[in-house]
Amino acid sequence: MNIAIVDYGMGNLHSVLKSVQAARDLSGSKARVVLTDCADTVAAADKIVFPGQGAMPDCMAALQNSGLGEALNEALRHKPFFGICVGAQLLFEHSEEGDTPGLGCLAGTVKRFQVPPPAADGSRLKVPHMGWNTVRQTRAHPLFAGVAQEVFFYFVHSYYFAPQDASVVLGESDYPDPFACVVGRDNVFATQFHTEKSHKAGLRLLANFIHWDGAA
Repeated sequence: MNIAIVDYGMGNLHSVLKSVQAARDLSGSKARVVLTDCADTVAAADKIVFPGQGAMPDCMAALQNSGLGEALNEALRHKPFFGICVGAQLLFEHSEEGDTPGLGCLAGTVKRFQVPPPAADGSRLKVPHMGWNTVRQTRAHPLFAGVAQEVFFYFVHSYYFAPQDASVVLGESDYPDPFACVVGRDNVFATQFHTEKSHKAGLRLLANFIHWDGAA
């Protein structure tokens, strides 16, 4: 089995590569994990990991300029697919960040957090949302096997998913209001948080992905 991590020049790529390799070892799989910017390699892979980091307009431009779009769209139709951070945001139709169109795999938009007023004690939440936050699993999914409810994952983002169809929401977090942070449909699973920075819980999600057949 071949797992392709898509390299379109944007993202914490080598950390993602190391975390997927560690998850492979944890899972006992013999899968070959490759970091690639080659559309043919993506097309030939059995599973896809799609990371991203930075501003969505830059990420979308880099993706388009790389020539990987067609291979990714084909993979989104039938291969087990894991999107991470901006790689997850790119799956939606549109983002408020730079008024940017996405890949349109999932109906909905990506919206910016609004800075709330200070709390009674004077404390203030900041944008970007950065640090460890708990995740509530709102629907059962094979990738949650062995992952506890309300476990902590690591976030760095100023924008959040706003799916049109609530049935694609698999997990939520709070900042300060609830927001979707795990989404999925059929063969696609995606997280706003960084699995590669989320220690044991992140590795468990990736290890589950390595054994996942793409059926929800």
